[in-house]
Amino acid sequence: MIKGIVEWREDVTDGIDQPDVSGVDKHCDKKNSDREPIRVAQIVGKMLGGGVEAVVMNYYRHIDRSKVQFDFLVDEDSTRVPEDEITALGGRIFRIPPYQHPIRYRRELIRLMREQQWPIVHSNINTLSVFPLSAAKKVGVPVRIAHSHSTMGKGEFAKNAMKLVLRPFANVYPTVRFACSRYAGKWLFGKNADFTVIPNAIELDKFRFNAETRKQTRKELGILDDTFLIGHVGRFMPQKNQSFLVDVLAGLLPKCSDVMLAFVGDGPDRTAVQQYVEELGIADHVLFLGQRSDVNRLYQAFDVFCLPSLYEGLCVVGIEAQRAGLPCLFSDAITREVDVTGASRFMPITSPEEWISFISAIESLSNLHSSKRSDQISGDIEEYDIQRCANSLVKKYESFICE
Repeated sequence: MIKGIVEWREDVTDGIDQPDVSGVDKHCDKKNSDREPIRVAQIVGKMLGGGVEAVVMNYYRHIDRSKVQFDFLVDEDSTRVPEDEITALGGRIFRIPPYQHPIRYRRELIRLMREQQWPIVHSNINTLSVFPLSAAKKVGVPVRIAHSHSTMGKGEFAKNAMKLVLRPFANVYPTVRFACSRYAGKWLFGKNADFTVIPNAIELDKFRFNAETRKQTRKELGILDDTFLIGHVGRFMPQKNQSFLVDVLAGLLPKCSDVMLAFVGDGPDRTAVQQYVEELGIADHVLFLGQRSDVNRLYQAFDVFCLPSLYEGLCVVGIEAQRAGLPCLFSDAITREVDVTGASRFMPITSPEEWISFISAIESLSNLHSSKRSDQISGDIEEYDIQRCANSLVKKYESFICE
């Protein structure tokens, strides 16, 4: 990887193609009902069922595709590419070498960008965006978007070292800067940088609390009415810190025996977390539900949502959980911007004791009985309505090309 960075630095100074704007007019004639949609190259890295690609796909489902279309550039070792859906929506998929091989990766990007002549390249891979955006600049792509979806935290030395090496180049190649939160934007682009926050928007109605759905889902999961269910949604990886929640559960059980923990998601650390649960002898109190397409229903079954991440840009699952009327407990390493209802709690992850005390108090007071849950929009959550945000994004893409 380091060798690739050195070659990339040498290569980016070789020369830059002139921007090709010859085909822009075909997207901008408002009087022409047959005008072609603006095709945006979405750089998403590895599609593994994680949060960033879920956000991009959610926007894709809701944009006006007669005005804007997405093409997806994905690493060839991706395991969860929704090919049928993308194709049905009019998009295309281009598989490229993984970014762990930056020399091959960048060469293929340059070849594709020259061939496809995308007017906009939108990169969603944080500090790694320097690779596709430097390629885009080299071939003369007029609009180059860097989108910050994350930050950095403790415990991932190699990944953090790479981020620190690449971050100084974050402002070199983009013509436009997006971020999922102010915190994520300032982390990547700098405190005084000019960037636009693009919310990690959701379908608000889809996640609305429904008492009947809660009843049905808990029955399907085998959860009794008087069982207190802690929920977590996230990919099993060091950033998400799932083992911390196992410690929280282990500390809760002597006080509240009718407590269970449900993990939703998959990933490289799942086996290790399952083994840890077995070692502690609490396997009967933990559900590993895997990757699910009905997460909106699972939120209904939970009594509290917990996310002890080491870092986040702005966790879309936190927005979803709040829309489902759940009280949310977040790591204090997560930006307060995620608290769109004003009712979330942020706690340190140095020790599980505070989490144990807070959850046990909630459980004993029965404050989370389903009748207490609300299906009403509260706080600032309306700003995360996907249709509103998708319409706004389309206007931004059009303004970049047509104004």
